[in-house]
Amino acid sequence: MPARHFPSPASSPSLTDAVAETIRQRLIQGQLRAGQHLSEAAMSEQLNISRNTLREVFRILIKEGLLRHEPNRGVSVVVPSMADIIDIYRVRRLIECQALAQAWPRHPAHQRMKAALDKAVQARDAGDWLQVGSANMAFHAGIVALADSPRLSAMFSDIVAELRLAFGLVDDPEYLHAPYIDQNAHLLQLFTDGKTAEAAKTLEDYLIHSERMVLAVYARHVG
Repeated sequence: MPARHFPSPASSPSLTDAVAETIRQRLIQGQLRAGQHLSEAAMSEQLNISRNTLREVFRILIKEGLLRHEPNRGVSVVVPSMADIIDIYRVRRLIECQALAQAWPRHPAHQRMKAALDKAVQARDAGDWLQVGSANMAFHAGIVALADSPRLSAMFSDIVAELRLAFGLVDDPEYLHAPYIDQNAHLLQLFTDGKTAEAAKTLEDYLIHSERMVLAVYARHVG
C-alpha cells in the first residue's frame, strides 16, 4: 500500500488529516461511489473548508490510490481494477486469517465484532443494505484489531476504502451483503468457542467466495 502522506505546512495538518479521514469514511460507508466526479466547489462548501485545503486533501487521497486526477476533467473516485481486487483479497487473507488463528478468543476486539454484527442485523431488518455493508466492514476491522497492531489496522482502513469502491460496482447491495450476516455470526461463534483454527479456515473460504463474487460483478461491469 502507498505510504501515508504527511501534509505540507501550507495548510493545517490537523484540519487536512481530519478532512481526508472524513472523505475516507464516506468511501467506506458507500456514500461515494467508484468513478464519481468530485466537484471542488461543491465539496469545499459542503465541508466548510477552503479550496486550497481541499486540494491538499485531494493530493493525499490521490497518493493513497483512492482518488484520481485527470487533466481537464478534475478529480474523481478511483474505479478499482481487477488486479486491485485480487491484491486486496490477497492482503485480507494474510491479515485477517492470521489474526483469527492466533488471537485469544476473549480478546476485547471480539466485542467490536459482536457490536458490528448486531448493527448488521438491525440494518437488515430495516432494509438498509448500505448500512449492512458498513457494519460488515466494521466486523472485519474488528478481526484485524485482534492482532493488536496499529499499523495493520491503519493499513486495513485504506484497504476497506478500496474494497467498498469495488462493492459499489454491485447494483444490488442486498445480493452482495445478505449472505455475510449469518456467515459472520457463525465465524464469531467459532472464534468465541475457542475454535480459532477452524474459524481461520472458515474465513479463508469465505474470503475466496467473496472475491469470486466481486470479480464476477466487476467483469460484468467493465464488459
